[in-house]
Amino acid sequence: MLDGRRILLIISGGIAAYKSLELIRRLQDRGAAVRCVLTKGGAQFVTPLAVAALSGDKVYQELFSLTDEAEMGHIRLSREADLVVVAPATANIIAKMAAGIADDLASTALLATDKPVLIAPAMNTMMWLHAATQANLATLAARGILRIGPGAGDLACGEVGAGRMAEPMEILERIEALLGGGGPLTGRRAIVTSGPTHEAIDPVRYIANRSSGRQGHAIAAALARLGAEVTLVSGPVVLADPPGLQVVKVESAAQMLDAVQAALPAEILVCAAAVADWGVANRATEKRKKQAGAPPPTIELVPNPDILATLSQPGPARPRLVVGFAAETENLLDNAAAKLARKGCDWIVANDVSEGSGTFGGEANTVHVVTPGGIDSWPRMGKDEVADRLADRIASTFEGPLS
Repeated sequence: MLDGRRILLIISGGIAAYKSLELIRRLQDRGAAVRCVLTKGGAQFVTPLAVAALSGDKVYQELFSLTDEAEMGHIRLSREADLVVVAPATANIIAKMAAGIADDLASTALLATDKPVLIAPAMNTMMWLHAATQANLATLAARGILRIGPGAGDLACGEVGAGRMAEPMEILERIEALLGGGGPLTGRRAIVTSGPTHEAIDPVRYIANRSSGRQGHAIAAALARLGAEVTLVSGPVVLADPPGLQVVKVESAAQMLDAVQAALPAEILVCAAAVADWGVANRATEKRKKQAGAPPPTIELVPNPDILATLSQPGPARPRLVVGFAAETENLLDNAAAKLARKGCDWIVANDVSEGSGTFGGEANTVHVVTPGGIDSWPRMGKDEVADRLADRIASTFEGPLS
């Protein structure tokens, strides 16, 4: 989707600079040409040689380099790009941008550009929350500077909180949403379900499973990258919404079915959510209290609606391609084949979620695509890679973009 697009990537001085190396590779995988500016601080964390090797282009560092100014002046450098990305964007470079300071190549290029600018902040939590940083960000937002992140979590400094640079795939998806053109699924509508469902026991407690939603969210983003108009129906997750999608958030299996039916018609349906098989029949309207000496309450379970089977039934509303998931802990392929026949869907993507597999909540997955024509087993790979490969396979079943 980024074929022919030119990205100017400014790498400033933070430990998150190592993520920019992966971002370069991801951008090139999508067909983008990446030219890099490395600040003095950035060069403390990644080497010019590594950046040049990955980008396949010269790395620009010095404002007053006679050679660089003769070959590629900072004005031309900043304006030949379709988009300028600052990743990581430290508190320092954000402050320079807000104040209009131009004392090195990076800040000068930013001041000289007439192209959209996307920043991916990365810094210590206290620096992020400081009034000066927040005021600078407000100034940049008022000028139309785009931002992605930061996320929250463990930081390199040992503290926990906001300040983590967005992951390379998140930045890539945002760039594609800004610059991406048509793809093989352009004009086609897709619905993806993702995450767990929560079945309430009372207003406080619920039945759930360990699904993180990473695979489903990645599939939704991958289909969007191929041009599909995607509706993501998500159970409760801690993931950021993929950019450029319509996201509908639900809790229970019944709500998920209603949301998918409301999103129809669609040509593609991928049911990647780990939907609870049972709900609670005797849900309490008040918190169940523990009574001294009394036995624990009995919870009566009832079957939840079968989303995959319901939406696989023949009829005018049935999507042209329905893909289900089978999360199994034993007899993986046999159970998946039986589920394919029982549910009436077109494909089943089977994955092992047994203890020790690392699938639920993990970054990688091992899947087998089960169809009436046989089983296609894929090697273990990252969930983003699984999503891209599945999206490509889905696209290959259609004739191409709709006009």
